[in-house]
Amino acid sequence: MPADPTQADYIERTNAAIDFIVGNLDGELNLEKVAQVACFSPFHFHRVFRSLLGETLNQFVKRQRLERALYLMSHAPGRSLTEISLECGFSSSSDFSRSFKSRYGTAPSAFDVDHFRASKRKEFEAAMASYENGPHLTRLPVGENPDGFEVTMRDLPARTVAYIRVLDPYNSNSSAVMDACKRLVDWAEQRGLADGAWLGYMWEDPEIVALEDCRYDVAVVVDDSRFDFHPEGEIGRFEFPSMLVADVAIRGDIQLEQRAIDWLFGTWLPRSGFVPDDQPAFEAWNGRPFEHGYEHFEISCQLPVKRA
Repeated sequence: MPADPTQADYIERTNAAIDFIVGNLDGELNLEKVAQVACFSPFHFHRVFRSLLGETLNQFVKRQRLERALYLMSHAPGRSLTEISLECGFSSSSDFSRSFKSRYGTAPSAFDVDHFRASKRKEFEAAMASYENGPHLTRLPVGENPDGFEVTMRDLPARTVAYIRVLDPYNSNSSAVMDACKRLVDWAEQRGLADGAWLGYMWEDPEIVALEDCRYDVAVVVDDSRFDFHPEGEIGRFEFPSMLVADVAIRGDIQLEQRAIDWLFGTWLPRSGFVPDDQPAFEAWNGRPFEHGYEHFEISCQLPVKRA
């Protein structure tokens, strides 16, 4: 938690802006509108946003739209590029094609998504292995299920969460995720909320997005009827809508969790008749985060989906 109250206030407002952006990628996201959400003047917001995120608002929005488009190209192959471009907020398919080619070097119609994801996966596995005693992850081949994973479909109600956001969570020299979990548990204990449902989630897919651009949120579900709260400093507030999730319960280490994720996306999803919903995939903890240590997880991997 930043010691400087001004810095904490800037983080709070910038988180509100990011939440607004990722929830409205298909709409108009100009500087004036997003600055208003963050309660800044456009000029001041531009400087604050760039100092915290390392890129301008326009760069961030365009990257989010392009990365979302890549995600849909990978996991919703039934959608046309025109449908994807409009869903991700581009004014036309030609605007999407120009922006895509400028960033990735080729038109989306000629882009090899599988090759791109494979190269990003190698970077992800290398980053994880570089940690002290880090795991050596390998991709579970498509069609294989040696762990006997099973999906349970669950309808989840709308949920309000209190969260702490961690930038660059894969930094091998950082304990930022664990530290954020401890701070949020302390915050929740002081308010009698620590025995609620705990979640971890990223809006980004590390097989598409550069690891340094990923953001991880640790969150606790808050019952609004019992406790109302407002964002304060690094403690953000987000309201998830009701959703249908494909749920896989696991009890084991991080390798098992990664195999479950690989199986969900690579084997189950293409055969399911579903496509990913516009929500992040969740780690739903059994108890508090890391309650069973870092080497053993008891969680449900939850993939929000909708009918294709």
